[in-house]
Amino acid sequence: MDYFRKILRFAGPYRRYGFLNIFFNILYALFSALSFAALIPMLDVLFNKTKKVYTVPEYSGMGNIKEFLMDSINYRLTTYSGDDEMKGLVLVIGLVLALFLMKNIFNYLAMYFITFLRNGVLKDVRNAMYKKIVELPISFFSEKKKGDVIARISSDVLEIQHSFLSILELIVREPLTILFTIIVMFSISTKLTLFVFIFIPIAGMIISRIGKSLKKQSARVQLEQAEFLSIVEETLSGLRVIKAFNAESRFSKVFQKSTERFFRFSNKLLNRQNLASPIGEFLGILVIGVLLWFGGKMVLIEGSLDASSFIAYMGLAYNILTPAKAISKASYGVKKGNAAAERVLEILETENTVKEKPGAIDKMDFTSGISLANVSFKYEDEFVLKDFSLEVPKGSTVALVGQSGSGKSTIANLVMRFYDVTDGLVKMDDVDIKHLTKKSLRDLIGLVTQDSILFNDSVRNNISLGKNDATEDEIVEAAKIANAHEFIIELPKGYDTNIGDGGNKLSGGQKQRLSIARAVLKNPPVMLLDEATSALDTESERLVQNALENMMQNRTSIVIAHRLSTIQNADKIVVLQKGKIVEIGSHKDLLTADGVYRNLVDMQSLGA
Repeated sequence: MDYFRKILRFAGPYRRYGFLNIFFNILYALFSALSFAALIPMLDVLFNKTKKVYTVPEYSGMGNIKEFLMDSINYRLTTYSGDDEMKGLVLVIGLVLALFLMKNIFNYLAMYFITFLRNGVLKDVRNAMYKKIVELPISFFSEKKKGDVIARISSDVLEIQHSFLSILELIVREPLTILFTIIVMFSISTKLTLFVFIFIPIAGMIISRIGKSLKKQSARVQLEQAEFLSIVEETLSGLRVIKAFNAESRFSKVFQKSTERFFRFSNKLLNRQNLASPIGEFLGILVIGVLLWFGGKMVLIEGSLDASSFIAYMGLAYNILTPAKAISKASYGVKKGNAAAERVLEILETENTVKEKPGAIDKMDFTSGISLANVSFKYEDEFVLKDFSLEVPKGSTVALVGQSGSGKSTIANLVMRFYDVTDGLVKMDDVDIKHLTKKSLRDLIGLVTQDSILFNDSVRNNISLGKNDATEDEIVEAAKIANAHEFIIELPKGYDTNIGDGGNKLSGGQKQRLSIARAVLKNPPVMLLDEATSALDTESERLVQNALENMMQNRTSIVIAHRLSTIQNADKIVVLQKGKIVEIGSHKDLLTADGVYRNLVDMQSLGA
């Protein structure tokens, strides 16, 4: 129930709907019991057993409430129908119909209001999960499969609604229906009702035994569902490679194995769950059968119970079966929902390791430069950077070069504070970036990555991602600086053209120039270029390089370069090997030094 309580905190904003649901459920439960009790006067009329009452009954306290109600109904029958039995029958039929109508109206109103609470909680849990997903550090998603996260925010949250939140409908209505029904049953026959109670604990024990393994089986189903969603996500992301290597059958086999496991686990879970209804039905009918025997004996042999009351009593006993079955199914729902809630709460309660300090500063300007002082960092066990120091003065262009794995992109991640340093300090204007709000830090930095990450939206909305209030002129000007305006206006709808999933309707060079336009429009004082031209052909590289040079004018730039021809004009080139600086200087100085940088240049020249 811990998970249930944690999920239930999301119901706070919708508590008024919960109170309205409780109110109408109380009325539903009351009228549910009364509607069956009203069968007694109707049956008395049919069996010609109606007691004639000619004076208005007087209420004498709760102890005689049953007699008072029956005498009141009989008084109405006597005064209204006289000796005409059909008039009396019409009156009691009208009473029964009115009570059943009110019962169903209150049932609808209870369900109407709980709908807002259930769907509201569903919406807020999903919103909270999405907010948490975008807040969590990038390191979290290097350990989690994207398909697993998608499964949690979709199917697991839906399972919570179906299992946990369905209990909210039952938590008041069904117990109260049983309570009010039992009170009426006691008023008809205490002896017969006590006899019924002998069987309730037995039924409860049998049902509880069935539900014990449901949580474990449900968790296996949800984990397997996350697994095949991950396979689908990976397949869609890498479809070109799969087709190029004729690996369709291999991936199909992996997917089929996953769905086969899902098939087996689901069958076990649902078959166990489906036992609830038939077992509950059979136990209920067993109780009814025993009641017929014991109650029939009271009517036919002992004469301690009249036939009308016994028939109504049987209706009331059957009226307990539906809520009792609903409660037993709800107990399965809790066990099944526990597994889903555990997976959802694992995301919601994951601690964000890249935290903002209390009283973090909103930095609005950039005045002197960026520095990394004795920085050490490791993703897992081995250090990627060790005692690394670097100064990037304002207005300068600093290039980072080196072989793959030398730590170039790691420096970019640390400056953007996607990760926190293991040791040492990263400073902006001599202020530790941990003392700045993440928003203000990232507002001051523009990022262009090797992979042009664009979204399934219009060109305009992709460019204005970092500046929602950008004017048309500003968007066009940014596109011109990025050498993108000419190809944009040739698109079918110009700036309003949808570029497809990941920008797949554009070429690599076009996508990269849109990424640059996005960074230009943001207009930050610091630019961080992470191998922005390495994936392009020569012509696209020239256009993009021109765009980058336009963008870097009058800005502080950190350029991570794979193609060394693109950074020859940098103020300072830093050569990295295994997380350490091995050379530093201008392009000309480093060539003259005839060291690691010269070797890298020569290798690229030979490769060209």
